[in-house]
Amino acid sequence: MQRTFTDQLGNKVTFNYPPKRIISIVPSQTELLFDLGLDEEVVGITKFCIHPLIKFASKAKVGGTKKLLIEKIRDLKPDLIIGNKEENTQSEVELLMQEFPVWMSDISNLEEAMVTITQIGELVNREPEAAYLNHLINAGFTDLQSLAITKNINKSVAYLIWKDPYMFAGQHTFIDDILRKIGLQNVITQSRYPEHLIEELKTANCELVFLSSEPYPFKQKHIDEIQSVLPNAKVMLVDGEMFSWYGSRLVKAVNYLFHLQDELKDN
Repeated sequence: MQRTFTDQLGNKVTFNYPPKRIISIVPSQTELLFDLGLDEEVVGITKFCIHPLIKFASKAKVGGTKKLLIEKIRDLKPDLIIGNKEENTQSEVELLMQEFPVWMSDISNLEEAMVTITQIGELVNREPEAAYLNHLINAGFTDLQSLAITKNINKSVAYLIWKDPYMFAGQHTFIDDILRKIGLQNVITQSRYPEHLIEELKTANCELVFLSSEPYPFKQKHIDEIQSVLPNAKVMLVDGEMFSWYGSRLVKAVNYLFHLQDELKDN
């Protein structure tokens, strides 16, 4: 039977329910679909949808999140495509919408991520599984916020996502919200992902500098470079997936962030 849903951009999306041929064009949402039990239904993913690895190896690749292989998508004949406003290119999404049902998410904080898990669960007939994931995520992040208070974690931080030029996660981003959830205050006051010189952090009372593992693969040499400019800050590598993937990866992120809180408490 056909059912109509409204995506997070306000678009009406009608498709045969439940969908049997799904293409996911966002890595975190791809992982979510697999964790909801959709092994056979997911027929296409991007080259960045690396989790779980065994599924990545067996599924057709439809390009990158921002440069899709449109003809490959057509060949796969999906009855539903699931994307995201920030991750995917608007012109490509609009082109796909002319031919296929496309459901888009728009996420900037943890609460919106949990709504998305619920809604994707409804899209693919996996409501109980989605509810259980949200139960785990909500419980974990409630504890993280409580621990931030009891451990007196109240430090200022800058979170780098790119080099040459240096780009930071600013306000109104999912990363910023996760930082706040664990007791950290973002020194970057602009929205989205502004460019800054590292030297500018000297006047921002920046106690921590997080170098993300993605999308730019920061390494130890970058810690050394930045530490020389900011000798009074603690500069460290962090797992970008734990701060920016907003699907079922959030369950794993809870444990990672607990350990990070312990490390910050002792410094």
